[in-house]
Amino acid sequence: MCKGITINREFDNKRLKIVDFYQKLGTCTALLISYFCIMNLYHFLKRKSASFLVLTFVLSLLVSCDMLFKKELTKQPLARVGNTYLYKEDISELLKNNISKEDSASFVTNYINTWATKQLLLSKSKINLPEEKLNEFNALIANYKTDLYTRAYKEALVSKVEDTVISDAELSAFYEIEKENFKLNEKLVQLRFIELPIGFLNKEDIALRLNRFNENDVEFLDSISIQFKKINYNDSIWVKASRVIHEISPLTFENEDRYLKKSQFFELQDSLGVYLAKVSNVLNPNDISPLSFIKPTIKQVVLNRRRLALIRKLETEIIDDAIKDKEFQVYGQD
Repeated sequence: MCKGITINREFDNKRLKIVDFYQKLGTCTALLISYFCIMNLYHFLKRKSASFLVLTFVLSLLVSCDMLFKKELTKQPLARVGNTYLYKEDISELLKNNISKEDSASFVTNYINTWATKQLLLSKSKINLPEEKLNEFNALIANYKTDLYTRAYKEALVSKVEDTVISDAELSAFYEIEKENFKLNEKLVQLRFIELPIGFLNKEDIALRLNRFNENDVEFLDSISIQFKKINYNDSIWVKASRVIHEISPLTFENEDRYLKKSQFFELQDSLGVYLAKVSNVLNPNDISPLSFIKPTIKQVVLNRRRLALIRKLETEIIDDAIKDKEFQVYGQD
């Protein structure tokens, strides 16, 4: 079965070559290794007058090793570059159940070629790149690996004890202290508006009621709101001017200062409709952002600061525990 291979006792000085044969020739060489190991151990035990029990134990170990060889050899290789193998199980998760055989074959071929190209380039780079550059890359890889593991571990620890509940009082207190850091870079407006279809008969009445906006007006506008193309009655919400310009197409960045003014009522029209709006309030760039508008940002800032403080605390505790358990020690320097 292992034709061409002669087994003899002179393999003592050729063990590395035998291991290489095993990697290349598979089961055939595994048998050779088994025979070689048994013969060497037999003569060793014979010289040492070992007991039958010891011999049995050693043979059991060899059988276990042979089982490991067989288990390893059950993996089906798809390709090889040097001593690196790509196995079928390495890409099995990448193949979807609903992929056709033709697409699957094409995918595997492309994947193998891409994998081989990377392996060959990697091998060539290790041979041809300067030693200093290789050392630099190895250091970067080691640092990245360390950062990846430690960051994931810290995130796991923090997620178990992190408090994500922030009260309105805490948000308000933070806002009062830090509000100078929350200046606007865009105009904000509060307004209510209605978009009517072209030719709407009671346009003047709608404009009057939207401008006045008492309880009767609100009730009336609600009762006929199905006839409107767009509506927004909530003028307590701050909205970016850019969003208003997007909703009211005749408005532009060039004419916004003319219409988006505090207490301004305006009517605009284009080929799509008639736009009626009453501006309640305006904040300009560099004004302090209102709490209601900046609240989500403040919440995220508070959570990030909590997280950083918790991480620093965990890092300190890890150091203290390691020193206490004598796992970490700093030696004195002269």
